[in-house]
Amino acid sequence: MKKLLAALCLFVMPLLASAQEDNPVKWTFSAKKLDAQTYELSAKATIDKGWHLYSQFTGEGPVPTSFTFAKNPLLTMDGKVKEVGKLKSEFDPNFKSDMKFFENTVTFVQKIKVKGKATAQAKGTVEFMVCDDHQCLPPTEVPFAVSLK
Repeated sequence: MKKLLAALCLFVMPLLASAQEDNPVKWTFSAKKLDAQTYELSAKATIDKGWHLYSQFTGEGPVPTSFTFAKNPLLTMDGKVKEVGKLKSEFDPNFKSDMKFFENTVTFVQKIKVKGKATAQAKGTVEFMVCDDHQCLPPTEVPFAVSLK
């Protein structure tokens, strides 16, 4: 009986732990055509109340938000990823540094040039870290793929 109970705990505990760590950030990805060969890729983060998502340019300590684009010979990135949202900056005694972060929503925008008239797909991952007043969740990677037609 003890072995059965121990085995049951081994299977149930990871499920309970993962259920508690629902990601408080929901991502939506889209592309808008600006001209014949230029698109604007948008990655919108909707952040649950009480949580904050770190900027690409945060202080020392937490993992900053970053985008990695898969290599595609038909695509070139035009400039750097821009942040569109209400940026907050506060000193965090836990990290002993000024932190830059977003609450509620933020949109990250990347201009992309397409070579030729072919349909292409922008693929990659976004890595980010979120914290609330009591805890920080481990860095998370979310893959994305957006069609550029």
